[in-house]
Order: sequence, then structure tokens, then C-alpha cells
Amino acid sequence: MKKTYKGSCHCGAVQFECDLDLSAGTTRCNCRFYSKARFWMAFAKADAFRLLQGADVLSDYQHTPPSKPAPFLHLLFCSRCGVRPFTRGGPLAQFGGEFHAVNIACLDDATDEELARAPIQYVDGRNDDWKSTPVETRHL
Repeated sequence: MKKTYKGSCHCGAVQFECDLDLSAGTTRCNCRFYSKARFWMAFAKADAFRLLQGADVLSDYQHTPPSKPAPFLHLLFCSRCGVRPFTRGGPLAQFGGEFHAVNIACLDDATDEELARAPIQYVDGRNDDWKSTPVETRHL
């Protein structure tokens, strides 16, 4: 069941809210960037994500997977504290357009119990194969 969560970066300059169903699943990816950033995400359609404040402090690192047109991913982070609360992605059919990959660690009001119960899907972004599970996932 969808719930509205509030989230923020470490210093609070960036604040957002989003409608997520954590019980429907979360994602961890083995791509180079997400592995280094330890990014655990849940996806929100564009209309289920609202940036409440901090657009002026967000820095945008852009990445384009080999199979996508440039630029496709906007890996946004707070220029004050360095935390990456979400990524904005280009149009994907399964989301009916653009989407946001919300950093689960930045949800201020998700309980420990909700996070522990959230199923995790592992994806093989390292090989640009978003439908396959990597052989090894323990490090993610």
C-alpha cells in the first residue's frame, strides 16, 4: 500500500516527499556508480515525487547507460552536505514517463520495521541488463 514519506539530505537543505509502496519492493544495483554510492532505492513515478525545497542547492551529475539516450540519469546531490537523496531518470515505459529513484536511507519517517520488511530486487546494471540478477549480491 502506498504511503507518503518525507525525506531529506543530511543538512536538511533538500526536502522532498514521495508516494511509495515499500512492500512492493526496492532495488539495489551493481552498476559502478550505485555500488560505490551504496544506493538503495525505491522508484516513484514523476507525479508521485515532490521536491519541497532545495532545488537551488542540488548539483546534477549526469550519466547515460549505453542503451539510453543522453542524458538519461540525473544523479542529484546536495551541494552543502554531499548526500544524494534521489536520482531523476528519463522516460521509461514501466513508469509511463520520467521517474525518481529515491534513496531509501533519506526517508526520514520510514520505520526500521518497514525497511527490514521491504523486499529487495538486485539488478545487473554493470552489464546494462536491468532484467537479470547479478550472480553475487552480498556486497550490495
